[in-house]
Amino acid sequence: MMVRGYLPAPQPDDIIYAPSELAVEIAKGLAERGHELTFFGPQGTHIPGVTIRTMRLRPLVHNQKEFSELVGGNEKQRHYVPSLWDGKLAKAMFVGASKGKYDILHFEHPEVALQYAPIFPEVPVAYTLNDPIYPWYRELFDLYKSSNQHFFSVSNNQRRDAPDLTFAATIYNGTDLKRFRFHGKHEDYLLFAGRIVPEKGIKEAVQVAQMTNHRLLIVGPVYEDHKEYFEQYVKPHLNDKILYLGFMEQAQLVKYYQKAKAFLMPIQWEEPFGLAMIESMACGTPVIGLHRGSIPEVVADGKTGFVVNTVHDMADAVGKIDRIKRHDCRKHVENYFSTKRMVDAYEAAFQAIITQEAGSATGAERVRKKLRQIPAKIRSGLKKIK
Repeated sequence: MMVRGYLPAPQPDDIIYAPSELAVEIAKGLAERGHELTFFGPQGTHIPGVTIRTMRLRPLVHNQKEFSELVGGNEKQRHYVPSLWDGKLAKAMFVGASKGKYDILHFEHPEVALQYAPIFPEVPVAYTLNDPIYPWYRELFDLYKSSNQHFFSVSNNQRRDAPDLTFAATIYNGTDLKRFRFHGKHEDYLLFAGRIVPEKGIKEAVQVAQMTNHRLLIVGPVYEDHKEYFEQYVKPHLNDKILYLGFMEQAQLVKYYQKAKAFLMPIQWEEPFGLAMIESMACGTPVIGLHRGSIPEVVADGKTGFVVNTVHDMADAVGKIDRIKRHDCRKHVENYFSTKRMVDAYEAAFQAIITQEAGSATGAERVRKKLRQIPAKIRSGLKKIK
């Protein structure tokens, strides 16, 4: 498995990076079930029970500031340094798999491995899609298309822009039920938690709070490239009822999830999943969200929150939120979005791909694969005999 070659896993506490968090949980879960798993990442990567390979790569980022600067396009990004860091690990994974060390490779970012997959057609490769399938993304998949590549969507809605990709499964993200504990009583405030960016809908969350005369607590980082958005749409409305609490580590955030009256999800884009929704519901707090992206799949309308069409509808839903039973929210996450259920799904999907690939391999391919697993000296002798 691999996430990034320049970011250790788990990532530093002040970096919000869901793909890394989820990959660590999947790796831990599979290792606990007895699977032999090797995780590739830079120095500092550590996952209990999992073999780590760093290839002696140093991490390029150590905190949120460095992370934002790197992905925002600093000198290293412009010279493809992060991609080359990724590529060094990815290539080692493919070479290892081609020699029989690994049954399957799993990447949280397809672009890391796309160029290698067609070169190693006998190696089963699985990708988790964490982003919408943008047109340029789809073009990359077509450019490096090969039959050994398999895609996991994190919601069914995510597939709509590329329904003909070789999807192996839709696997919903999961959350740690021990970390996000249930709380039966709420206080009288609404909560928004996430990056302060236009697509997350913080401007719309402020409007809902104003329309309903409710307190709104806003939690999340403001990055350099979105400071203007914050200054224009959030800061002018801050007062004793609309409060910005800044970035918060997960342990602190749980307390705010637990006591919120409702969690607002007024997304302005096709959100592939949205971990905040299941974290909130795990704590017993219902979600009010717009009918976009994964929200209709994650929130049970009328039972664990409300899925509506407009900001005005969201305001109306706030007035009905006490109809939702907080225990139902918790039960919904236990049934469909636990870490255990997520690991179950990945385990089954990996096994299905391995079985499928083994069954579809030609006789010649199977012979070549077996030969590559034979030590070089013996292979040399076989060639002489031939």
